[in-house]
Amino acid sequence: MSDDAKSYAALGVNYKPLDKFKRICQSTAATTQPFLRHRFREPAGVRGESAYILELDDSFIAHVEEGLGTKNLVADAVRACVHRPYFAIGIDTVASIINDILTVGALPTAVAMHAAVGDAEWFGDLQRATDLVEGFAEGCRLSGAVWGGGETPVLKDIVAPNAIVLAGSAFGTIHPKGNRILGNIVSGDRIVFLESSGIHANGITMCRSVAASDPNGYNATLSDGTQFGETLMLPSYIYVKFIEECFNKAVVPKYAVNMTGHGWRKLMRPEAALSYVINKIPPIPPLFTFLMDRTNLSHREAYATFNMGVGFAVYVSEEQVAAVLEAAATAGIHAWEAGEVVNGARSVILPEYDITYGGTSLDIRG
Repeated sequence: MSDDAKSYAALGVNYKPLDKFKRICQSTAATTQPFLRHRFREPAGVRGESAYILELDDSFIAHVEEGLGTKNLVADAVRACVHRPYFAIGIDTVASIINDILTVGALPTAVAMHAAVGDAEWFGDLQRATDLVEGFAEGCRLSGAVWGGGETPVLKDIVAPNAIVLAGSAFGTIHPKGNRILGNIVSGDRIVFLESSGIHANGITMCRSVAASDPNGYNATLSDGTQFGETLMLPSYIYVKFIEECFNKAVVPKYAVNMTGHGWRKLMRPEAALSYVINKIPPIPPLFTFLMDRTNLSHREAYATFNMGVGFAVYVSEEQVAAVLEAAATAGIHAWEAGEVVNGARSVILPEYDITYGGTSLDIRG
């Protein structure tokens, strides 16, 4: 196991077997391509991206399925001290889906909810269930998408009786076809970061471990005076309006990344032999300094695990940076030019901390 992942593998999730399974799925799933029908075609190079794309004569259709993870367990634990936490959980579930579909240039059309429980009595708490439903609907509204349906299976002996597993799917369209984000990055391109609202939905397993070991649990106080649990329950940002504003300015990013699993290593998701040098790293938010302190997590491990205050990233030419920053400002999200793309081995480089993540530390393509 690499040094980049060792602490999160111990306290959170070991991504190594998950990533291997993903690669097996990608290569095996590709063998089903001959079964496409009704004028659908699969563009080259789509497998391994955050959203799957099918091509039509005048547009592309994108599809994503995603899960929230274990953040709803945090909501259960802090429900007594955080106002309507399941409202945030509904938004988070939608955000985990929609922010992935945006990375290919698709604007969402319809979203479906998957809510699996161990016992139907989970829905008997009407306040919690209603908060979840209203939050999911609000996430759809923030995404400009219709909530089309879903599934609510009861999985006794698979899901714990008092638990729910939240996930969902969405499809969207890329129209005109020129709005597709292709990944045609070259040396000299710039990387623009958009802020996160906090933890979003990644690294939650480690957060739960920290709460279990801290004497104050989720009531622990961060350096800015906020509570640990309250901060974790901030709903994730949804970046649809930002992408729409880019398109309104005739800017199509060359690449986009939803900063979730694998932390900042995700910046080298493209397969090209390029290095991504991040020269402007924002101050570490109090939530993440708290987590680093409680787990003895080094900067190297922290940036390989959490979003560290960055929720989304786009890659654009130098000439497009100003327009992209304007698009973010119009969308109400703080953004900044954070780094550049240079020729070199596939890697992410953080000079401020003398950190280099080599290409083998992110191996998620089949």
